[in-house]
Amino acid sequence: MFNRQTSPLDNLITRFDQAARIVTGNVGPTDRPSPAAEVESEQLSPEDRLESARLMRVNHCGEVCAQALYNGQALTARDERTSNALKQAASEETDHLAWCEKRLEELDSHVSHLNPFWYAASFSMGAVTGLLGDKINLGFVAATEDQVSKHLADHLKRLPPGDEKSRLILEQMKSDEESHKQTALDLGGAHFPQPVRKVMRAISKLMTRSTYWV
Repeated sequence: MFNRQTSPLDNLITRFDQAARIVTGNVGPTDRPSPAAEVESEQLSPEDRLESARLMRVNHCGEVCAQALYNGQALTARDERTSNALKQAASEETDHLAWCEKRLEELDSHVSHLNPFWYAASFSMGAVTGLLGDKINLGFVAATEDQVSKHLADHLKRLPPGDEKSRLILEQMKSDEESHKQTALDLGGAHFPQPVRKVMRAISKLMTRSTYWV
C-alpha cells in the first residue's frame, strides 16, 4: 500500500477542523466515559438549572483555552518529551470538553459564543510561551493548571446542592488538572513569580466573567 505523507496544507486543514470542533462544542465521544454517565438526571429548579449551566459553560470555555494553550505550546516546544507531555495533557482535556458539552446539552444550554476569541488568544499565548524554552513552557502549564484547579474548587462550592452530575464531572476534572500540574513540574517546569501569576489570574477572571453570561 502507498502511504501518502501529510503536507503542511494537510496539517493546517486538520488543525483548523480540530479548532472548529473545539470552539463549537462538537468534540464528540472520547475514550473515557463521563464520571456522571451512570447517574440519573436530577430534577433541578429553573434557577438551579440556569446557575449550573452558566458554571458549566465557564468550565467548558476553560477547557477550550487549555486545548488551545497545549496545542500552541506543543507546536513550538523544543524538546520531544515536552511536546509529548503536552499532547497527552491535551488528549485528556478533550475528555473534559466532551463531558462539559454533554452536561450543557442535558441542562438545555449552550457553549460560550466567545469560544473562538478565547481559543485564538490562548493558542497565540501558548505558541509564544513555547518559543521561550521548555522550562518556561512547562512552568506556564503548571501555573495554568494551578489556577484552573482553584477555579474548579470554587465552582464545586457554588454548584446547586442537587446537581450531582456536574459535581462528579468537576471533581474528576480537578483531579486531572492537578496531575497535569505535577507532571509539568516533574519535567522541569519553572515556578512562576507572583507578579506573573497575578496577570494570569486577571486574564482568567476576565474569561470566567464574560463566558458566565455569553
